[in-house]
Amino acid sequence: MQICKKKSNFASKIDLTHKMKRNIAIIAGGDSSEYEVSLRSAAGIESFLADQQQYTTTIVLLRGNDWKAKVGENEWAEIDKNDFSYIYNGQKHTFDFAYITIHGTPGENGVLQGYLDMIGLPYSCCGVLAAAMTFNKYTCNHYLKGFGIKVAESVLLRKEAMRRLGDEAIGEDIVAQVGLPCFIKTNVGGSSFGVTKVKTLEEVEPAIKKAFAEGDEVICEAFMKGIEITCGAYKTKDKAVAFPITEVVTSNEFFDYDAKYNGQVDEITPARIPDEVRDKVQAMTLKIYDILGCKGIIRVDYILTGDEAKGERLEINLLEVNTTPGMTATSFIPQQVRAAGLNIGEVLSEIVEDNF
Repeated sequence: MQICKKKSNFASKIDLTHKMKRNIAIIAGGDSSEYEVSLRSAAGIESFLADQQQYTTTIVLLRGNDWKAKVGENEWAEIDKNDFSYIYNGQKHTFDFAYITIHGTPGENGVLQGYLDMIGLPYSCCGVLAAAMTFNKYTCNHYLKGFGIKVAESVLLRKEAMRRLGDEAIGEDIVAQVGLPCFIKTNVGGSSFGVTKVKTLEEVEPAIKKAFAEGDEVICEAFMKGIEITCGAYKTKDKAVAFPITEVVTSNEFFDYDAKYNGQVDEITPARIPDEVRDKVQAMTLKIYDILGCKGIIRVDYILTGDEAKGERLEINLLEVNTTPGMTATSFIPQQVRAAGLNIGEVLSEIVEDNF
């Protein structure tokens, strides 16, 4: 774990908050296929904050225009979108802070952040620009490429442009640019859904249609063979922390939904990589954090290419940046926090208190 400290005033903040509990909204749900995953993350965050006695937490579910706060086992109160409050038992309830754990729109692409900025409610993750940029994988990766970060060759497809092309075959053009095998996936959503590892020319167009079912943009990306790793990080006014790195090993074709959420994967923390590479990955993660203007906890996924057994140097290649990473008990971030010898509830408290 890499930690850069300035000065610590976390303890004094916690002492102050014991005098008056902060009301925390854990915002989950959303309008993407990762709705159920978001609910699991919300339950995880609620459990992590349960031991932090300075907070009262309420899960708030968003689905389209249906916004509601959980006020009992099976009771929900409608959220007033004018100020993100709700009425229960004749009393108005407001929030001091929002912890966003929506994987997809509107919580990962900057839409919700813009709303919270307008009403003046602080929140856990990055702002509108960084959220919008990282949500769009093609835009984010090509932006970071300008800072010397290695990324895979890729092609962006937009649904409107595809309609104008009609039945014109594009498979050969895509293969010519990114080769085979390649990955075809949505460019504006969670990477667990609508993803295909394409091995033949005939598979390209069906994969594109599958990816377009998840959103209006599709990215076709060159396959990179290597070691998949992921590194979490967060910063406050007082310190910067890069967590131990996790190595992702699966017998599936790639790190798909079953690998992520149904246990078809080995997640090894810390990763079995040279210390020199570990240090570079952690430093790169903190660099990306600053380049993008991130906030709260992020997770950056990479592929290490090259074969050490053949005397080849391991090269660090960016896969994607996740600004609202999963927060279930078995997700990467809680694993990495535990491996660092830290308490996940205290880490989340640091993120909350950094806003006050």
